[in-house]
Amino acid sequence: MALIRWNPSWDPFSEMEDMMNRLPSMSQVRGMQNAFVPAVDVYEEKNNVIVETPLAGIEPEDVNVSVEKGVLTIAGESKKEREVEEKNYYRKEVRSGSFYRQVALPVAVKEDKIDASFDDGVLKVVCPKTMPTKAKKVSVTVKKKRKKKK
Repeated sequence: MALIRWNPSWDPFSEMEDMMNRLPSMSQVRGMQNAFVPAVDVYEEKNNVIVETPLAGIEPEDVNVSVEKGVLTIAGESKKEREVEEKNYYRKEVRSGSFYRQVALPVAVKEDKIDASFDDGVLKVVCPKTMPTKAKKVSVTVKKKRKKKK
């Protein structure tokens, strides 16, 4: 049996990331490197489901909110008016570019009555809940199978 020398600097996660970057299907993801996913808070208040996300520095007209089949979608773009050359940064943590987030709503909502507001850099989406539908009872009759004659 051959022995393999242990290398303490080997990083399995780095190796996996390199492997994923070589996949052809990942080429679309590479183009979205400037994109980010905003954090969201989802909570309930009386008859509403509330979704809040901090979008500081983003103009309200650059944000699109939609709901379809119980899934809330928040998308938009953070535009930087002035850019400093990449090589002059000591640290670059402020994100810019497009963003996209989808959240499955925990209960059924009135999709045509959803309201969104933007205040102090926080997007607040108010989704009125629908009344729960009552279960419908269905009677089922069970029939015996007839035995085949031989």
